Amino acid sequence: MSTWSKISRFVIAVAVLSVVACLYVSLAADKKREKELSISDRFHYETSLTWRGVLGDMFHDKPKKPPQYKNYPNSEKVALPKPQHRGISLEEAVSRRRSVRNYSKKAVGMAQLSQLLFAAQGVTGKTYGHPLRAAPSAGALYPFEIYVVVNNVEDLARGIYHYSVLDHALELVKAGDFSGQITSAGLKQEMLGDSGVTFILSAIFDRIRCKYGQRGLRYVYMEAGHISQNIYLQAVSLGLGSVSVGAFLDEQVNKLIDVDGSTEAAVYLHAVGSL
Repeated sequence: MSTWSKISRFVIAVAVLSVVACLYVSLAADKKREKELSISDRFHYETSLTWRGVLGDMFHDKPKKPPQYKNYPNSEKVALPKPQHRGISLEEAVSRRRSVRNYSKKAVGMAQLSQLLFAAQGVTGKTYGHPLRAAPSAGALYPFEIYVVVNNVEDLARGIYHYSVLDHALELVKAGDFSGQITSAGLKQEMLGDSGVTFILSAIFDRIRCKYGQRGLRYVYMEAGHISQNIYLQAVSLGLGSVSVGAFLDEQVNKLIDVDGSTEAAVYLHAVGSL
């Protein structure tokens, strides 16, 4: 073997060892940092983007994408009126938007409920045959399902319903009065049971992690805000009051809509009622 060959091999070996050493030090630092971080800090840290993470993500397996639409084929289906409300200007709705926690005994109308659901997740168009919705979603992957706890709606029995996006219809999941249970699950916040309806925004996480990995978890929570703001502004335009709620007992809300809290979980609540 020539001297140059020996030198080349030595240089390559040193370079490889240097890379390994750097990775070891980096991983050790990561582990030390993980121990020092709180749970919320770790979530932010572990879903942060770095070039190393972006490149490494190319070689990591991602979950398979779950079905895009959830449905209850054996349930009673309730058709909703066509959403066709034309209200105040966007600028006025933004100016008047407030969190309202006190509602009258007047029922929410079916046309109003229809418009609220359309604003939350209604189909507004298509691209390459793929339905697009009212609220923006990373990669147009739409991880959210909308459940409605009906407390006081004209011509609609009390119960928990699922919003069928493609049909713009409601599917009855559970019949009965759940105002007490949603209030209890919401840490006794009475507006959840006093409202005409309380929306439960539930996310199927792998719908978005299938493309964006763990970073996709951030996008889920961003999207919950997009949907909730749409509900807020639509409620103002309809002359209704509403408030979003992030403080609730997760296990109790998940049990109400029969989801496991892992592959699918409640992320946000939003109460809407007549003034």
